[in-house]
Amino acid sequence: MIESQTEHDALESTAVAHMSQVFEAQQEAFSLEPFPTLDVRLDRLVRLRKMVEQGSEIIVAAVSQDFGHRSPDESRIAEIAGTITAIDYAIARVRRWMRPSRRQATIWFLPASNQVIAQPLSVVGIMAPWNYPVNLALVPLVSALAAGNRVMIKMSELSPATGQALANLAKQFFDVNELAVLGGEAKESAHFSSLPFGHLLFTGSSRVGRMVMSAAAQNLTPVTLELGGKCPAIVDGDYELDEAAKRILWGKTFNAAQTCVAPDYVMVPKGQTAAFVEAMTRHYHANFPQGALSDQYTSIVDERGHSRLTGLVDAAKRAGAEVRVCEPTTPEHNRRRKFPLTFVLNPNRDSALMQEEIFGPVLPVLEHDGLDDALRLVKQGEHPLALYYFGHSSNQRESVLKKSLSGGVAFNDVMLQFLQVDMAFGGVGASGFGRYHGKEGFETFSHLKSVFTQRGMGRFTGLKLLYPPYGRLGRLVTSLMGG
Repeated sequence: MIESQTEHDALESTAVAHMSQVFEAQQEAFSLEPFPTLDVRLDRLVRLRKMVEQGSEIIVAAVSQDFGHRSPDESRIAEIAGTITAIDYAIARVRRWMRPSRRQATIWFLPASNQVIAQPLSVVGIMAPWNYPVNLALVPLVSALAAGNRVMIKMSELSPATGQALANLAKQFFDVNELAVLGGEAKESAHFSSLPFGHLLFTGSSRVGRMVMSAAAQNLTPVTLELGGKCPAIVDGDYELDEAAKRILWGKTFNAAQTCVAPDYVMVPKGQTAAFVEAMTRHYHANFPQGALSDQYTSIVDERGHSRLTGLVDAAKRAGAEVRVCEPTTPEHNRRRKFPLTFVLNPNRDSALMQEEIFGPVLPVLEHDGLDDALRLVKQGEHPLALYYFGHSSNQRESVLKKSLSGGVAFNDVMLQFLQVDMAFGGVGASGFGRYHGKEGFETFSHLKSVFTQRGMGRFTGLKLLYPPYGRLGRLVTSLMGG
């Protein structure tokens, strides 16, 4: 046992040292090419596209291995198609993003000119989670490469097969000084977050996010945190309940709801709970004729996660909430960590189920007495990463936007805001901060440098009126400037 522990510590030490070596090598490579040309950036993005396209089946198989079972179709949608869409979008627009942005010079400083240039930061660190291990590693990578950086990716310890698959693929298409994909457990993650990156992006839980931010603060490393939270879905009285149930069901069963923007709980008009649950259950059986044991239904990632969901439901039941399941749980469900969709009706607001992000196919259903009543409940908790509202009234939608604060909003659907490559994605408050995707991602991984240029030797500028010694004319100019 002692020898085994010693070997384990030696491996950890080697992995930590390797991280530092890769970081130093990437920094040195960046110093030799601190402002990559458009052609260099396009070449890297094209190689990334080929890597994902040619490695797609390897990736799908590796993700499923890490989950125990992950629907291949879900992996192709989320991990492959979603990533390639982001790459193609960047390839088509990176030339435009790289152009200096001209800014106005005020009259007092003419004939000067102003511009802002987007400068690469150096080496970017990306800490990917286990729930969408490819998309949430590679979509930020797209932004970082488009911005001209070198990149290190730390994969989650819960997705070792996917991490190894991506590491092998990266070595085929990139030099390690351009892109390195690394594995490891908690010690390696802690060391990774302590490296002095130009920027560090972390996706995961708020608990770990706080530790990452604390480690990064030692180097004053700028951080983007994508954390999640309890994303509510509000169904208003003028929206078709059956259609709302169908759409919310998709969000609550895709990847077995192990998604940071999955609808966490739903609020329906008073007296509509039974009809809503019946509609959800009917659509559940239509989508999954074999129930949760279907190959289209994803497993909970590990035993700890499965037990946690069971514990949340059992605790709510003990506290008096009514629990309904779409199908009975069998030993085979438990063996394969397949968790059937489960409804918890009107749970206690102080229960763990209503305080913690659920991250699984358990859906609390509450009733509201109008939109203001629903928004009051939302505001009692921390700001969610996403808010979903089902309703046809433009006035009510405007009210949702003005009376709630969330990372993003989707009207009449769920989760699709994440897949919009031309919109920034990120949280607010406890659901994280910082943005990526599209142009905002490019800017996140760039230094937006302000450049002031005074034109002409010896030319007159209004500012010269403010040179000392200060006299009446200077004071008049200062007054005109508002001073």
